[in-house]
Amino acid sequence: MPVSSQALSSAPLSGIPVHVITGFLGSGKSTLIRHLLAHKPREERWVVVINEFGQVGIDQAMFEEREDVVVKGLPGGCLCCQLAFVLQASLVNLLHRHRPDRLIIEPSGLGHPAGLLDLLRSEAFAEALDVRDIIALLDPRRLDDPRARGHETFRDQLAMADGVALTMTDLATAQQCREAEAYLDALWPAKRWVEAAPHGRLPVSRLMRGQGSEPGRGSEASVASDHGGDALAVAPARPVLHSALHSALHSAMHAGQVPVMLEEIAYREPVPGEPVCEEGDSLGYRSLGWRFHASELFSLDALARLLESLPADLRIKAVVQTDVGWKTYNRASGRVTLTGASWRRDSRLELIMDVGAEGLPEASAFQSCLLACRDQDS
Repeated sequence: MPVSSQALSSAPLSGIPVHVITGFLGSGKSTLIRHLLAHKPREERWVVVINEFGQVGIDQAMFEEREDVVVKGLPGGCLCCQLAFVLQASLVNLLHRHRPDRLIIEPSGLGHPAGLLDLLRSEAFAEALDVRDIIALLDPRRLDDPRARGHETFRDQLAMADGVALTMTDLATAQQCREAEAYLDALWPAKRWVEAAPHGRLPVSRLMRGQGSEPGRGSEASVASDHGGDALAVAPARPVLHSALHSALHSAMHAGQVPVMLEEIAYREPVPGEPVCEEGDSLGYRSLGWRFHASELFSLDALARLLESLPADLRIKAVVQTDVGWKTYNRASGRVTLTGASWRRDSRLELIMDVGAEGLPEASAFQSCLLACRDQDS
């Protein structure tokens, strides 16, 4: 006797595989996830939750709409602290509404995995979710940057990972790749796997392995069996900055301010000539972003020249309607990629930089420069 759709929708959720894909700013997380989606089993429905440090939500605009893939963007902070309440509510809604076969979560490049894993393994999701391998991405060139190697979240993302995908290997030297492998070999617990993934090409089989078996190393059960129960070796405590933001969230909840916080991240529609500007400053980094009305058309050449004039270490992401079509612009570690985009809702651009660095432009002055890049013939 066939099972009705109503019965399926009310059936309890159980054992949905969830994969956390971490990595520092510009490591190529979204590119890798797009590759996984392109090669996923056709019969599976996946839900992808993308967290961005910036406020305007660009990464979700880089994914094509598909019937078998649901992409949910959560911009404006870190999942483990600033957006913990929003994430929990969003996950409940997504799981019950779409009943996915697999869940992918991409924290912000500045997100610390500890708080996120605590939530995923909490009583609220104990039956519904099965946390699999925690995958961290590493651009080998990052290890040459003392600011990255000295950043607690950067180190903890790699320490907590079950497996590591080495991205940007096509841009790194052979020596940098060897040094990255040596760095990972020295971490404890040992990684289950380390694999080169140039252009984000990690085999989707990495997600399928271990299906139906024990959870990933990060779980308490696996840690106890593999490492004498010393779970702290795999799950470092939140860094001080994350802990402070997490405490601030709980204080706001007790003060009844969460509805206000949720309203602040709600979408605001830009109007022609008056873009919505969003700024953020936390965890030692600052973001500056804009959303432009969908009718506004930019000169790609003028916009490219403007962005090239900014400091080389500035992280830049954009999805923009240009005189040669909708384009995705991505600059990370000095490398620029420009591709077509299926997004049509509005144009978005965001800059992210270390608070201590110089070169992040003043908002109103740079907004004027952006508006001057509009195509005058449109």
